[in-house]
Amino acid sequence: SEKGLFNSEAVTKIAEFIMTTRGLKSADAVGLRGKITANTLQTQFLERERQKVAGASDKTVREAVIVVDKANAGASSVKLNYIVAAASWHPSYKMRASEDKQKQEVQLEYLAALFQQTGEDWMGVDLTLSTAQPLLNATPPELAQLDIGIAPRTPNQAINVNGVNNFGKNTDDNKKQAEAYRNEAQQLGNSGQKGQAYARWNDAAALQQSDEIINADAAQIKEQQAKRRAGGGQEGQSVTFHLDRRFSIPWRDDEQLIEVTRLPLKPDYFYKAVPVLTSHVYRLANLTNDSKFVLLPGEATMYIGKDFVGRATLPLVAVGEEFTAGFGVDPQLQVTRQLMDKTRNVQGGNQVIKLQYRITLSSYKQEKVQIQVWDRLPHSEAEAVNVTLGETTPALSKDATYARQDKPKNLLRWDMSLDKGTNGEKATNIDYSFQLEFDKNAAIGNFLTK
Repeated sequence: SEKGLFNSEAVTKIAEFIMTTRGLKSADAVGLRGKITANTLQTQFLERERQKVAGASDKTVREAVIVVDKANAGASSVKLNYIVAAASWHPSYKMRASEDKQKQEVQLEYLAALFQQTGEDWMGVDLTLSTAQPLLNATPPELAQLDIGIAPRTPNQAINVNGVNNFGKNTDDNKKQAEAYRNEAQQLGNSGQKGQAYARWNDAAALQQSDEIINADAAQIKEQQAKRRAGGGQEGQSVTFHLDRRFSIPWRDDEQLIEVTRLPLKPDYFYKAVPVLTSHVYRLANLTNDSKFVLLPGEATMYIGKDFVGRATLPLVAVGEEFTAGFGVDPQLQVTRQLMDKTRNVQGGNQVIKLQYRITLSSYKQEKVQIQVWDRLPHSEAEAVNVTLGETTPALSKDATYARQDKPKNLLRWDMSLDKGTNGEKATNIDYSFQLEFDKNAAIGNFLTK
């Protein structure tokens, strides 16, 4: 048989040819995949544009006919106001605390997040932002008769008030339902369905009156009113901002941000620790809205200098009102909470449980800081459990607002000053104790928070 000759030069050339060909083929394949991806993206873009054009062409065009009876000669102008749908806004904020310790300032950027989906671009418009809702009715809703009846009631059986089953629901549920009815009534009124709108206004009022008559006593009603005031009284709030420059706002499907104003605020910094909930210590600032703008409830992004530190929710803040903003965790401050001792004994017919706690504060900062420390005792409305606070070192806060609002709920607060280097053996301690006394044949349960 014939034997082939082993030629290393020929083998090398064949190998180089195979590798070169494979490389060219791979490059061609990569190029083709890139073209396919580009064509796919272009096709998707053109499809979106086609849908936008198709949607824009499907519009209702209305003609306004204005008849002018003019007695005097000369030029005049006519202003036409009209309402369009698919345009809305909500407030958004950026709050930036200065890193410069000598320049104590917080810069608040008041932004408006716009949804402009009217089908046409707004070019160079004079923009006014308003929270008012366009209630087109020129007369108030008609008040309907409120019928009630008396019937035997079994447990969990509902009482029907003006077509609204409300018995057994709490006041917060009824409040939400009533607000939903009011919003529905406004929409019905705007669309010309006055009869149905009036019915929904009366349904909302029936829920409120049923709470006053059935579900709540006078103390509960006062508590709900206090909550509404604390929540900023958002119902019926109408605020208008006339911006001092013109804007071009294209029709787009996504949210657009514009700046309403920038407000320099003077902060009063302090720190807050709640060791029963978290081991972190947070930096906060008391601020006063000394501008001419009402701050509406909205989401805020918080910064220290250029560093993002977290998100927060701002409440409704009136002109001249004070509010508190948080600027994230400060790792230079540390807090721990420890149960130091617990005893249980029987005195007469009662058992007594006594607990002693220690909260330890450490500061690694280079300056003196003010810190609020919060904790809590169990709280019982029933006389069956007696909760007694023992010694506290140092004493609880003397703040008037705390003493009026939080101390009766068995919430504990200490106002502390920590010097620099307050750590290690120099760490500051808070010691307190309390005892629970209740029948020796009873057991504690139902640990609920509210």
